[in-house]
Amino acid sequence: MKPQAKRIFWNAMLLSVASLFMRTVGVSFQVYLSNRVGEESMGLFSLLSGVYGFALTLATSGIHLGVTRLVVEAVGKGESGRVRSVMRKATLYALCFGCLSSSLLALFAAPIGTHWLKDARTVSSLRLLAITLPLISLSSAWGGYFTAVRRAYKSAAVQVAEQALKIGFTMQLLAHVLPFGAEGTLCVLVLGGALAEICSFFLEWILYLFDKRKSFGRITPLPPNGEGRALMGISLPIAFTTYIRSALVTLQHILIPEGLRSSGASHTQALVAYANIHSMALPVILYPAALIYSFSGLLVPEIAESTVQNATRRIRYIISRVWSLALLFSIGVSGILICFSQELGALLYPGTSAGTYIRILAPLVPIMYLDTATDAMLKGLGQQVYSMNINILDALLSVILVWTLVPRYGIDGYLVTVYVSELFNTVLSITRLLCISRVQVRLMKWIYGPLLCIVGATYATRTLLRLIGPYPSAPTALGLTLHCALTLLLYLLLLVLTKSIGREELSWTRTLFQRSADAS
Repeated sequence: MKPQAKRIFWNAMLLSVASLFMRTVGVSFQVYLSNRVGEESMGLFSLLSGVYGFALTLATSGIHLGVTRLVVEAVGKGESGRVRSVMRKATLYALCFGCLSSSLLALFAAPIGTHWLKDARTVSSLRLLAITLPLISLSSAWGGYFTAVRRAYKSAAVQVAEQALKIGFTMQLLAHVLPFGAEGTLCVLVLGGALAEICSFFLEWILYLFDKRKSFGRITPLPPNGEGRALMGISLPIAFTTYIRSALVTLQHILIPEGLRSSGASHTQALVAYANIHSMALPVILYPAALIYSFSGLLVPEIAESTVQNATRRIRYIISRVWSLALLFSIGVSGILICFSQELGALLYPGTSAGTYIRILAPLVPIMYLDTATDAMLKGLGQQVYSMNINILDALLSVILVWTLVPRYGIDGYLVTVYVSELFNTVLSITRLLCISRVQVRLMKWIYGPLLCIVGATYATRTLLRLIGPYPSAPTALGLTLHCALTLLLYLLLLVLTKSIGREELSWTRTLFQRSADAS
């Protein structure tokens, strides 16, 4: 096992454990909120998130990737003295865009809430969200630094602390405020998150200052050599394309409830249907993706470093292994979600349609997870602009489909939109990566074999459960966990027996539990 591979997977293990823990807590908290505040309030919160997403895009403006690439290049070329100059420029860049985004959101909160979202109850919450934008922008720059120096676990620790604070603040506020109406509930949800963001900002700032002083404090600074221009050259193209995509995504989220109302649903019914998908089904679908997201974030500096060194064989090796493991993992997750969708819905969100939507969306899991990993590798290869162009086309296609299908077919039209857009994005991203890397695709080992294994595992589990006795209509959390674990064990066993997992994959898996001698 190469040292670079051992290092990336050891960091991935640490980051993945933290991400999985946060996702577990996050989904549990989402379930608590849905059952506590109701579907209408969660629908309003999801609607608000679309606008906030665009504001976040403007606030960060590609700074994370810009810092990551410049710090990796400086260290890789033996010019560590430039790191402090890069970070000074990055701090100024982050402050400018963070304050600009905050000012615009606060200034236009009323027309956005009243005319765009068509619900004046969101105005106060939009103004509260504006407070956090400069802090998030700076944190994004520091997160890029931690990723570049292979200490992303520090950002992960901050995120864990932030999640804990968010839950604590929100629960305390809900205990003292409810019942207070949908608008007050929405403000409470936003305020809890804002207070947690402020605390996590100061924590990450302290970690960044200590880390920079320890790692680069004794290195003689080099005179400025165009770091600001280089930072803008990387970040601004990403920012502009991200603006377009984020605006289209925001427009899509605004059009969905409007389209549902046009199809015959009332305003409340539209918010409820919207919440069933975005606040209930999708968090469950994306819950296991915490492992993929944390892992993908570490691929950017690793492949960027390999690109600087022109290590073509190593790039192909990493891409091949990532695709293999991503498909093995996501196909198994998809099968388990399909098999136990109704039970998950009944256990987590009783009395809702969440289980039905989990089953409908579960086949998309391999596509979603593979697209996430592929986008990260494209960014590492310097293809971030091309990747964003694909995302813009995907968002534009989604807006067109939502605009035409949802008013006519209701929620079914939106589900069709999700499938078409995800397939469109993933196919184009994979095609581009294949053209650049020339990686050989192994369909039988990566796709067909795992599909047969998960079908066999789920069928065997269901058969075994029927033989044991009548299957409960509402299983307990422990019972459902054991059923999923049994399916997973059978799936892994079949993968080994069919050689879909070989010695190479097992070797890589073992490295997750080994501290590499050169781990940062």
